[in-house]
Amino acid sequence: MNRDAAKNSSISPISPVSHISPTHRSPRNPTTRPALTADLCHAVVGRRAAAVELLRAAAAEFAGRIAFACSFGAEDMVLIDIIATERLLIDIFSLDTGRLPSQTHALMCETERRYGIGIRLYFPERDAVERYVNTHGIDAFYDSAALRRECCRIRKLEPLQRALSGRRAWITGMRAAQSATRAALPLRQYDEINALEKFNPLADWSETEVWAAIRLAEAPYNALHDEFYPSIGCAPCTRATAVGEDVRAGRWWWEEEGARECGLHARRP
Repeated sequence: MNRDAAKNSSISPISPVSHISPTHRSPRNPTTRPALTADLCHAVVGRRAAAVELLRAAAAEFAGRIAFACSFGAEDMVLIDIIATERLLIDIFSLDTGRLPSQTHALMCETERRYGIGIRLYFPERDAVERYVNTHGIDAFYDSAALRRECCRIRKLEPLQRALSGRRAWITGMRAAQSATRAALPLRQYDEINALEKFNPLADWSETEVWAAIRLAEAPYNALHDEFYPSIGCAPCTRATAVGEDVRAGRWWWEEEGARECGLHARRP
């Protein structure tokens, strides 16, 4: 899909949505408010305990050299709640690409206030962003997959390398059910690209379990989730999804489905 087609898509990119407290939001998206049955709550309590055990062991094994890469998705809010409330010695960082929706920035502030923690932000190199925009255009990522990948490299991959510098392990909020490219996701793996141990504590969680954990903890979350944005990245590269669509269908929706990754979690072929 070319730039014009992407802009004229029947499901538009992110539009402004006011950020308000989770307890006062309209329940427009039923996914974010699962029925908290006794069985579901029991399952989530067990899931959370297992995640706590994994993270506590990881923090001990890689003391002072392990970090959680947070993008403020629903899964990430579950992990922040665990790290903060269990007082685990795990640094938390996020990549601010310069194109994030305002709702994500609002959640950053809300999270730091709620848990009394500091989240370190890494930004893309200014000169690289200026060269890209001045050479190709502000929204050139719509024009080709190559230009989209280059934008992701500048705004995400290079900052990630700085964020992981000196680390021995990192943590993600990825789940196996999120996409076909993550189907075999383990709880722990060796990240050959970054030469680090990598932990995915929610790898085998369902989306319903994630939202149940958020509700049980009364954790903050991105207001866009209530507007049918299951996966949220940069504003111009994210749209709402229709009922029944894959949870990552709203990411880079103008590209072929198999190409919808930014490269943060690339694996060697």
